Amino acid sequence: MKFPIVYAVKHKDMNIRMNSRSGGIFTALSDKILSENGVVYGCILNEDFEAVHVRAETAEERDKMRGSKYIQSSMGDTFHHVAEDLKNGRKVLFSGTSCQIAGLKAFLGKADTEQLLCVDIVCHGVPSTLVWKKYLAWQEQEHHGKIVSVDFRNKKDFGWAAHVETLTFKTEDGSEKKVNADIFKRIFLERNSMRPACYQCPYKDIMHPADITIADYWGIDNAVPDFNDDKGVSLVLLNHEKSIQIFEELKENLEYRNTRIEDSMQPALKQPFSRPASRQKFWNDFRTKPFSYIAKTYGTLSFTQKIKRKLKKYLKK
Repeated sequence: MKFPIVYAVKHKDMNIRMNSRSGGIFTALSDKILSENGVVYGCILNEDFEAVHVRAETAEERDKMRGSKYIQSSMGDTFHHVAEDLKNGRKVLFSGTSCQIAGLKAFLGKADTEQLLCVDIVCHGVPSTLVWKKYLAWQEQEHHGKIVSVDFRNKKDFGWAAHVETLTFKTEDGSEKKVNADIFKRIFLERNSMRPACYQCPYKDIMHPADITIADYWGIDNAVPDFNDDKGVSLVLLNHEKSIQIFEELKENLEYRNTRIEDSMQPALKQPFSRPASRQKFWNDFRTKPFSYIAKTYGTLSFTQKIKRKLKKYLKK
């Protein structure tokens, strides 16, 4: 049997799908583990909008893990807790980036991992946490309010494909306002703020260290043209024999299509992203100039980009 085995997946429960960033496969997998008295480890944004890995024993705790986080999570003592749960005979789902999965496996060494299910995400790379914190402080200053929620990709308001980031502020008079804020996303996508190790990432390939790899199914319109309703589709790669049986047990809750890896490729499955020529200048500017300059210089569309975007929309009509 040739791996990975590739699927396009949508959860049958529309509420689950709309509260997930893509097609809801993470919820389906974690629901299975939780129903078997297992525990789930994954990334949340805490009250300070820091990405941290936490442990969940209930669906309510797990639900905080859903959604995109375009920043690197702090692991804390997560690996120790995973080892303890496995030692106590609990089933464990651990979700994270490929490098976090590899780190967990190295930490566990020769421990019995029969009850461990590893799920990694197709990762673009991780930007500096310092840039993220400076960005949030600048946004609060600009909007004269305290940020109370962050949605890196607001699917409910703008659709799955739109990639619109929204921030919600509590203003001085106690009211709340939601703002479209794509500046951090553009800084992230330009790759200047990525950690140096990400430019040499060994996991930008179709083979991953996890049992199951999940992602947004970009390219779904080529792979399965009638499957996209702009409410989210998950790309699922089954990487080992172990994952086949698990996926079989989920199928009654899913709409799915078996697809080809050749029709499912995206940049992060091919090779590491290159180090931009502008990276050193970005960091020099970041250290010496106010964030308003960084936002204007690196976080907004250039005139040429605006023309290309308008032309693309026009050609779609």
